[in-house]
Amino acid sequence: MQFTVAPLPYAKDALEPVMCQETLEFHYEKHHKGYMTKLKAAIEGKPEAEKSLEEVIKTSSGGVFNNAAQVYNHTFFWDGMKPGGGGAPPAGDVADLINGFGGWEKFREQWVNEGAGRFGSGYVWLVLSGGKGKIVTTPNAETPLTTPDVPLLTTDVWEHAYYIDHRNNRNAFLEAFCDKLINWEFVAKNLKGAK
Repeated sequence: MQFTVAPLPYAKDALEPVMCQETLEFHYEKHHKGYMTKLKAAIEGKPEAEKSLEEVIKTSSGGVFNNAAQVYNHTFFWDGMKPGGGGAPPAGDVADLINGFGGWEKFREQWVNEGAGRFGSGYVWLVLSGGKGKIVTTPNAETPLTTPDVPLLTTDVWEHAYYIDHRNNRNAFLEAFCDKLINWEFVAKNLKGAK
């Protein structure tokens, strides 16, 4: 079994003040790594242990699916952020995709509204769907990997993702994510891989 939690692509204090080191300590060290610990225990000695993480997600259900999908979703979330990120994407394929929403401001508004509107726990995603950009939300551990859509970017809207920094103000977290954290290079890499 080769499953490991990828290291964060930045220092735990690198996303401050939007996301403080304490948030990363709890979210990455406790939640993310905790999902991997539970996944490994659930599949040890079973055929799933020889599959890739993506294969496990696409072929499992129940606790195995939940833990595998949460490992994937969290890694995708971390990689979609960077210090000094956010704002409108630079000219190119990603900007063209975002312009399909009516421009950056319209995309940002929809991202915040969709993420804030996801009741309870889950994620808001930018996916490539039928060759066009689309914003979708998923509950709990659900992921676009189980659909024909290609994930490009996500924000974790489980309360533990933002409560230390923003208390119960999910809108403020989503706005700050858009304005100061999005890693457009990561989105561009995913978009290129989808074509």
